[in-house]
Amino acid sequence: MAGIFSIAALAQNVTISGTVRNSTTKESAPSVSVAVKGTNQGTYTNDRGEFKLTVPKLPVTLVLSSIGFDSTEVSVTAPSENLTVEMVPSLTISMGQVVVYGGTRTALKYMESPVSSEYMTATTIRSVPTPIYYDAVRNLKGVDLTTSSLTFNTPSTRGFNGSGNLRFNQLIDGIDNQAPGLNFAVGSIVGPTSLDVDNMELLQGASSALYGSGGMNGTLLITSKSPFKYQGLSYEIKQGMMHVDGRERPISPYYDWSLRWARKVGERLAFKISSQLVYANDWQAQDYRNLLRNNVFSEVKGGDRVFDPNYNGVNVYGDEVSANLFQFGQAYSATIQTNGLSSAFANTFSGGATSNIVTYTNNVLGNNPTNAQLGTYFTNLNTFLNSAGIMAVTTAQQRADYLSAIQGFVPINLGFNNSTIPNQSVSRTGYEEKYVVDYNAYSLKLNGAVHYKITNNTEASLVAYWGTGTTVYTGADRYAIKNFKMGQYKLEFKGRNWFLRGYTIQENGGDSYTATTAAIFINRAWKSDANWLTTYAATYSEARRTLGYSDIQAHAAARAAADVGRFLPGTMQYSTAFQNAKHTTIGKGGAKFDDQTDMYHLEGQLNLTEYVKFAETLVGASYRLFSLNSHGSIFADTAGLIKISEIGAYVQLQRWLFNETLKLTLSGRYDKNENFDGRFTPRATALIKVARDNHIRLSYQQAYRFPSTQDQFINLLTGGANQLIGMGQKFRSYYQFDTKPAKTAESIVAYRSTFNPAVLVNATFPDLKPETVNSYEIGYRGLLTKKFLFDAYLYYSQYKDFIARVAVGRGQSASSNPVTELTELASPFTTTNYSFVLNSTTAVHAIGWGISADYEFAKACHLAVNVSGDRLNGVPAGYFTQFNTPKVRYNIGLSNDKVTRYSGFNIVWRWQDEVFWEGTFATGTIPSYGTLDAQWTWKLKDSKNQFRVGASNLLNKYYKSAFGNPDVGGLYYISFGHNL
Repeated sequence: MAGIFSIAALAQNVTISGTVRNSTTKESAPSVSVAVKGTNQGTYTNDRGEFKLTVPKLPVTLVLSSIGFDSTEVSVTAPSENLTVEMVPSLTISMGQVVVYGGTRTALKYMESPVSSEYMTATTIRSVPTPIYYDAVRNLKGVDLTTSSLTFNTPSTRGFNGSGNLRFNQLIDGIDNQAPGLNFAVGSIVGPTSLDVDNMELLQGASSALYGSGGMNGTLLITSKSPFKYQGLSYEIKQGMMHVDGRERPISPYYDWSLRWARKVGERLAFKISSQLVYANDWQAQDYRNLLRNNVFSEVKGGDRVFDPNYNGVNVYGDEVSANLFQFGQAYSATIQTNGLSSAFANTFSGGATSNIVTYTNNVLGNNPTNAQLGTYFTNLNTFLNSAGIMAVTTAQQRADYLSAIQGFVPINLGFNNSTIPNQSVSRTGYEEKYVVDYNAYSLKLNGAVHYKITNNTEASLVAYWGTGTTVYTGADRYAIKNFKMGQYKLEFKGRNWFLRGYTIQENGGDSYTATTAAIFINRAWKSDANWLTTYAATYSEARRTLGYSDIQAHAAARAAADVGRFLPGTMQYSTAFQNAKHTTIGKGGAKFDDQTDMYHLEGQLNLTEYVKFAETLVGASYRLFSLNSHGSIFADTAGLIKISEIGAYVQLQRWLFNETLKLTLSGRYDKNENFDGRFTPRATALIKVARDNHIRLSYQQAYRFPSTQDQFINLLTGGANQLIGMGQKFRSYYQFDTKPAKTAESIVAYRSTFNPAVLVNATFPDLKPETVNSYEIGYRGLLTKKFLFDAYLYYSQYKDFIARVAVGRGQSASSNPVTELTELASPFTTTNYSFVLNSTTAVHAIGWGISADYEFAKACHLAVNVSGDRLNGVPAGYFTQFNTPKVRYNIGLSNDKVTRYSGFNIVWRWQDEVFWEGTFATGTIPSYGTLDAQWTWKLKDSKNQFRVGASNLLNKYYKSAFGNPDVGGLYYISFGHNL
């Protein structure tokens, strides 16, 4: 780089201005740091390589530095001196020399981080062959990435992988990136655009001691670009294609357009605006295997809709409504018998011999009635219903309903007499996911920030991130996140050794809804569950009794009869019912989330090192307030907003010992959520220097997480009569479980098989408390040569007080009458199922390891290899952990950004072992898979423009990252960018 400086003395100040270029290409170099040595004063070159800096007096030494260049010092001694400076591109990668913050919340070299961590610079992120920057973390050691949708990916480390990982923190410029109501990190839907990301730092393992609740297994820190450092106009137009083989749907386009503009106004004011639009036809979940559901959990079983009448497809919805035909028939018959009209009818036409409808019917019809006998029976029934006495005490609708009920009762009763009602469960016919969710995925971000330097050491910033999008998320259901909106707004003051920030997260669920409840709503819009089952049971019984059908034939006939009039996708009836489902809130029997939950956060930090001489000392504190507002569609907040507050404070001491060969760090944090006891979490680390840029690290860390807002207050109606509820200390009284107890799910199943009340067991609802982990780790990071960086870790973690779900049930009327209670529990249609959260009493432990090597060879070739594994031990048989982590995974990357003067490439091969996936949506095995990503970049000569051609999953080998999620295929793209 050459520097052409003009120096002017104005009063007591001297203004230094110049232009900086690359010494090899002679191109201007943007974002180069120009600092006055020995001071906090400095600036950055703009997008044209220009800078201006005012100093109090001469002489000064300017230090010019930028990633990818050797640092250069320039002495300015006299106003008349004309300087020429060239900065030389680095011949080797500055391995491990970047400055990181996450491990200690203070600046230190990456090589000296006392805990396991990974780091990606803006240059690295830009060259990763993934269409969405956020997905780049999957190439890091020990990282799993769950893909629920094209625009919804969730990273995890050290186990317990899932679409909404509550044990993993994500912070963007210090802002928690989790939706406070829906309880998932919004990933790439909200936050910096791809052109505005400066770096990403990943802390693997426990991090609650500095970052609070949630950092049990890791924390991801994403930092956006400063408008002071990165200036000018940048844009990228990326076009691609998906579904190239037509396996899921016809080939379709992929759009990704992004824009960023930043400008410095004078020496103290700078601003930036950025936006990004991503649009594509999403990957489709098409797993139609049969699922056996057991309350909250499930497993794959054989059979399909033809051979299993109780078929429940993984990605088929509405078929969750299921009942045992024999038990349903008994409950149906009992309901008919207790109807006053039945007693009157039997008494009237038996001449007073009996008032029992079953006895009368059996006496009149026998086991195999003729058509004449059936005709006489129903003629008598119509005569009875149209008699003056009955018409005087009933409505026309009541009489019509009763006639319909008896028309179902007679064949069902004959079925019991002839043993043609099977003791077998059947499910309603469902709808495939492609008909129930919106696969038109999009993400729109609109961001802006204003930064102002109050003094040379103090900067204020006002930042706004706003995003909206449509995607699909997997939790206890497949959730259609449609037109979801979230805003993140932050005001921050930052000094040389302190900061104070406040931010708010404003969430709006938009038109989001659940797939299962939407499908159930559609089915019930044309026929109630009871009517459908009545038709099914009656048809099945008669097909066996009168036609001699086989079991399979009878089931086919019964389903065809029960499905007459069913709303089919593409019809007006289906569309109308679907729209009604999506616009009716869950609390009112529909599928919509009506959520406007907000969160407010205040945080401050102070570095006291210049005042505390014996150690580097850091203190900080925070306050957080949740305002739950779902209008009863998610939380128990029908009476109004639910407020939850949290406070926290931390302290950290660091000191080098023994001539800077041993660095000890002690950290501790205390947090208090108003609904739980306070938690103190300690951390102790030791960094041992064995040679220059070679260190052994030892650490003990404790971490925890407070139960999430949903763990505490969820009151969500899911498929059928299934109610997800929160913590026992809230819902024991809310549902009066203390005086009207629910029964355990296992005992209800036993009761329905035996009808013995003695087998029923009252469920207990213990108080919920935070879950914790204690983690021990040893690691090594070192530059074995200037071109070879090696890193390894081994950890052992003990988990206890897992937050899990348990299913219970209670009669729908919650009656204190024992007879009513037993009658209602006998049928799934008169039983309300509850799934509540509690802490597991079983402690388990995990062990894991990771190794990585980065090597530069030949002409700027870079080989990156990492392999890692995690295993959970001490798990009792039948225990549901949701560890969801491969025993082995590896990544191999080869890149060279200087194949020619203007072109380079990056190739990454990823592979992971098979995983037995445990989830509340579905459970099953995820096969092992490998996938290849690649990208080639061409920079246009003498310009800031470049082309890229790349592919994610280049070989188009479909893979699934979580059970029930879509299969992910190849995405191929080409882009044109300016000033990237």
